[in-house]
Amino acid sequence: MVDKSKVLFLNSSFIKSDTADGKTASITIEGYASTDDVDRQGDIVPASVWKKGIQNYLKNPVILAYHDHSEPVGRMVEHRVDGKGLWIKARISSACGEVFDLVKDGILTAFSIGFRIVDAEYDAAKELFVVKELELHEISVVSVPANQNTLFSLSKAFDTAEEFKSFKMQFAPDSDSAKGLESSTEADSEIKKEWEMDPKQLEQMLADAANKAAELTAKAIADTQAKQLAEKAAAAKLEAELDARVKAAVASISTGDTGAERLMAEVEKRLATAEESSKSVIAGLEAALKDKAAEIEAITKSKMSFQEAKDGMSYADKEKAVMLGKMAGKSLEGTKFGRDMVQKYGAHVPSATWELEVSLNMENEVRRRLVVAPIFRNIAMQTNVMTIPVNPEAGLATWISNSDFGAAASAGAARSGTNGDAGTHTLKEITLNAYKVATNEYTAYEEEEDSLLALMPMIRDGMIRRVARTVDRAFLRGAGSGSDPVTGLATWATNTTAVGATVPNTVAAGVNVAKLRTLRQGLGAWGLDPAEVIYIVNTDTYYNLLDDTTFQTMNQVGTQATLLTGQIGQIGGSPVLVSAEFATAASSAVGAICLNPGNFIVGNQRGLRIDTQELVETQRRVMVASLRTGMTRVTSNLGNSVTKHTYTAT
Repeated sequence: MVDKSKVLFLNSSFIKSDTADGKTASITIEGYASTDDVDRQGDIVPASVWKKGIQNYLKNPVILAYHDHSEPVGRMVEHRVDGKGLWIKARISSACGEVFDLVKDGILTAFSIGFRIVDAEYDAAKELFVVKELELHEISVVSVPANQNTLFSLSKAFDTAEEFKSFKMQFAPDSDSAKGLESSTEADSEIKKEWEMDPKQLEQMLADAANKAAELTAKAIADTQAKQLAEKAAAAKLEAELDARVKAAVASISTGDTGAERLMAEVEKRLATAEESSKSVIAGLEAALKDKAAEIEAITKSKMSFQEAKDGMSYADKEKAVMLGKMAGKSLEGTKFGRDMVQKYGAHVPSATWELEVSLNMENEVRRRLVVAPIFRNIAMQTNVMTIPVNPEAGLATWISNSDFGAAASAGAARSGTNGDAGTHTLKEITLNAYKVATNEYTAYEEEEDSLLALMPMIRDGMIRRVARTVDRAFLRGAGSGSDPVTGLATWATNTTAVGATVPNTVAAGVNVAKLRTLRQGLGAWGLDPAEVIYIVNTDTYYNLLDDTTFQTMNQVGTQATLLTGQIGQIGGSPVLVSAEFATAASSAVGAICLNPGNFIVGNQRGLRIDTQELVETQRRVMVASLRTGMTRVTSNLGNSVTKHTYTAT
């Protein structure tokens, strides 16, 4: 049985118009996209169904080429529903290239509309199929129309007559479901004849139909213009007659009171006539406005459609639709929530754009939670391994004393050996790796859509927090080998300048401002400018600093406050950040780090990516969030660019 929601296509010819200079950036085409004619199979689409059926299409009235949603060529700029059917006017843009030229040259000559039948009524005995409600999906320009007259034929949307019969029977009353079709042999023969018609005969029939439709449209335009000219001529004649009668009345004033009375009577008569005429005109305009109210509202909405589509759809709804589809293992429109979104905002849902927007937003959420990673320079990597050339410190030049010049010094002449010590300058290469970090969530096949919607915020936030914590922990104290491939700051640092705190960490024995300044001293040349130095401390050190009266918290820093995530204050002009990703306080564990971030580079190969996979054997579905990132040190020949405090056992 053919699906009742099948998209059908009706075709009709159009006429086009160009500007006078032939250099127009667009072509205007117009005609009836559908009429209420009854075709040879007894099928009819009443004009009245289009008032409701076109509403969703008006939200984005784009004109396509050949029913291809990836090839928009224009936009519907005007439409009306009258006693004959649906009339439209569209503008085809020159930006569409070949299609523009084909329309301009008269190769593409027809509209083809795609729609879905919502409700219909089929009388099998009378062989009459009446569409009662439909929904317009799209309008395209095509080459040759598909049938006679207005080229209207529902049967052309099916491959065989049997399919069309099966489709119509679904709209028949139960009492008629088993009768009527067996008596339609003559109609069947006609349909079969058309389907099996020789291509040349069909082409000729369609060409004749297109020409006839064009002639009818041109005749209708000519009749309208003639009617307008006749109305203008009649109005001019009436005005001339009235002027003549006024002049005659003025001339008769010389005859005395009788003439004046006649003049007054004439004026009163004319005023009464004008009043009645005005009332009639006003009443007619009111009726016309009332009749066109729905059309005016639709045109207004059509002009606002892009703004509504952009502003009316919240990001939260997009994220729910995308995440729910991934969690349920379905397409965006495969879930009930997704279908509701399509019905609310239109049939052409840019799911790929939504997925990209959600992915970027979640990646931004990860980066907003990072404390350590944002302080370094970032490089976008095309591959997961990248070699970068750097220019290390070149050493020192040589001072030359006057004694090296000897007797020739007074003459300003130099002798051999006074050009300083020889030096060799070589570039250095560092390798930057972007390692993959991933986390996953599982959902069971039996999970209902409503329960997935409830779980979605927890699953989303859990994945974001895990990825952010893992990246920050790796950059802070990664081992640089095995399952912990990123080398962290605590691993790069040495303990030569560290001042240990005791375990347990008390206020008296803990890290304070003075000990952190000692860490900066251990940076050597990297610590000379306090504005280029950053302290990162654990939670124990944070609370110790709050009890240190010399520590400048953020409310004391004032205008010098920075925008670093996790910043709690400053020491000597250097920002202090707190991170919860340090190891638990224990002997040799790191409690604070001082560094110059200019000596480190972070590489990102790609942003956050979300993938799903079916696990049939366990009746589960796994959703994986992953990204690729890594960090490396540039050079070590200026002294250590990172130092650390470690705990010592009591």
